[in-house]
Amino acid sequence: MAERYFSPGEVERLIPKLTPIMARVMAANAEGGEAKAWLERERSRITLDGGGVVDRTAWRAAQQRLERGTRLVQEGLAAIRELGGVTKDLGLGLVDFLHLREDREVNLCWRYGEERITHWHGLDEGFARRKPL
Repeated sequence: MAERYFSPGEVERLIPKLTPIMARVMAANAEGGEAKAWLERERSRITLDGGGVVDRTAWRAAQQRLERGTRLVQEGLAAIRELGGVTKDLGLGLVDFLHLREDREVNLCWRYGEERITHWHGLDEGFARRKPL
């Protein structure tokens, strides 16, 4: 059994805190992903060219964006865990909260932008299998 089960109302009271955290996490994840993709394209270009000229300033800037994004995502995920949530998808902004429904452990499912908790799913199911409360 879990340490804590959340009611839909308890999670709804967390949404004003959860929303800005998830917004920062999603933005940082996107920024870090773009920087990582740029670095990978540059590595591939250099490898295919058998070496090449590297724009060190652009390389450093991309590395810094990737590091910053990673740090901000980690900080945001930790803040969500402190609230009692488990982040499931950064692209969609999904967070689950453990709930006891008819003596069965399930997840209350919140998606970034939602103002109320209206869905749940089993522990072995995901967002696609959400069911109305």
